[in-house]
Amino acid sequence: MEKKESPPNHHPLVAVIMAAGKGTRMNDPSKAKVMYEVLGKPLVHYVVDLAKTLNALRTVVIVGYQREVVIQYLRNSHPDVEIAVQAEQRGTGHAMMQTESMLKDFTGDVAILSGDVPLLTAHSMQDLLHHHHRTRAEATILTADFSDPTGYGRIIRNTQGSVTRIIEHKDATERERQVKEINSGIYVFDCQKLLSGLKHLTPKNVQNEYYLTDVFEFFWQNTWEVSALKTSHLEEIMGVNTLQQLDEVTRVLFKRTHEA
Repeated sequence: MEKKESPPNHHPLVAVIMAAGKGTRMNDPSKAKVMYEVLGKPLVHYVVDLAKTLNALRTVVIVGYQREVVIQYLRNSHPDVEIAVQAEQRGTGHAMMQTESMLKDFTGDVAILSGDVPLLTAHSMQDLLHHHHRTRAEATILTADFSDPTGYGRIIRNTQGSVTRIIEHKDATERERQVKEINSGIYVFDCQKLLSGLKHLTPKNVQNEYYLTDVFEFFWQNTWEVSALKTSHLEEIMGVNTLQQLDEVTRVLFKRTHEA
């Protein structure tokens, strides 16, 4: 059966790529996680390419750990990307705060991508953007059903299908842990509403970090629509946190390349 093409995105779009992480479980403290290579290119290369495919007006990469190496690579591979620096890694919300001055005058959509998720396709992102506009949402989350969702944040919806809560596994009740739908960490936001939400984040948690997911609380307080689109392509949201996952991503990308 022929795959139905997603409508092109005609709304102004900025892509922001999270690429500041250390990659503790990768066993090499000298290397930023996004610089581990798959088929000869760093993980972040594939995500910047994705942003270009989406016709993003601007692509902002948030760098942190070993940032000089990441910046040098991007200057050569994608010279038009913009760089935001998260000098101290204090969570995903804190990372987005580093883009506030760059985005303060932008009116449109912000797609938040992960620099260690190289298998996400333009087709899936176009679907997410289309869903975001069709549902007239202020924020839209890419989700998936996992047979074993242990450790992942769960998506709680109301009867209309809107997202009303994201609950972390450790905080979930037994009933909530039966939910299979998880948060992939890939988002589309209305830019100005996201910036408003970031101003209300606080590091009230054990890690003393600012979590991007806490911004949704501000959205719900303002009765702003939070929607979600469930992907059936589970490999596309696979993040790389271990060398084993790096091998798995390499295998999938190799297969894709040869099929193409």
